[in-house]
Amino acid sequence: MKLTHIVAERGFAITGEVAPPKGADPSDALAEARELARHVDAVNVTDGQGAVMRMAPIALARLMIEESIVPIWQTTCRDRNRIALQADLLAAEALGVQNALILTGDHMVLGDHPDAKPVFGLDSVQLLHVAARMRGGYDLAGNELSAPLHLCTGAVVAPEADNVELQLMKLRKKLDAGAQFVQTQAVFDPAAFARFMQRASLKDVPLLAGIIPVTSPRMARFMNARIPGVNVPTWVIQRLNEAEIGDRARVGAEIAGEIAAAVLPHCQGLHIMAQGRPALLPTILAAAGLEGRR
Repeated sequence: MKLTHIVAERGFAITGEVAPPKGADPSDALAEARELARHVDAVNVTDGQGAVMRMAPIALARLMIEESIVPIWQTTCRDRNRIALQADLLAAEALGVQNALILTGDHMVLGDHPDAKPVFGLDSVQLLHVAARMRGGYDLAGNELSAPLHLCTGAVVAPEADNVELQLMKLRKKLDAGAQFVQTQAVFDPAAFARFMQRASLKDVPLLAGIIPVTSPRMARFMNARIPGVNVPTWVIQRLNEAEIGDRARVGAEIAGEIAAAVLPHCQGLHIMAQGRPALLPTILAAAGLEGRR
């Protein structure tokens, strides 16, 4: 089911996220996706997140479909030229995928193969434009397709990045290129998020606010230092410091839920990035006032 249809039918949507395995056995990733699917409408499948080599996300997405889990297949421009990028869009649809989140991708110097050659045959804005063109029945070179693309394609934005004006400009370009939904980087300041949404002028394009449960002060410091567009505030770190070590995951999940409750009036859903801990979702949803929604 397309994410846009879920939002239209239910008023808002909740998505989760799973990383493919760094190996050929998908069992653990599938188990995590099953647990997430108990609480969310769809599950993102990441593509080489952090430039770390893992199983291609299209494989896990197909396995999820076979278990009636709605995948949002993520695809990055980092490792492919424009021929391969278009071919992958067609392949994803042929395998039953209906949603694609299009990203430029983290640079390989950040990952586990820093000497890999960057490709970046297109950037995310250009690939969104290509996908829209393919929905019209033509490839990037103007050749007619035997059947048009139907993928629902989405984009990302970081509402709390240092340069908000740049983020708004990038978002406008992605919307103009044909983005049909938006998921954001982690949100920690609901007031700043509300101001961002007032300026974003999304009209009929649904936006899902990113929510990350921060489960330790160390994790907060790592995110602030290493993840662009993320700013874990000092009050979150202070609450985690005050909690007993064994209770910090629960406290972090409750904080995430409190933030989710505050941002929901300004958007069309939540994208919960549980960082491999799907058991935290019930606590997050309960704190957000969404317990028992599914």
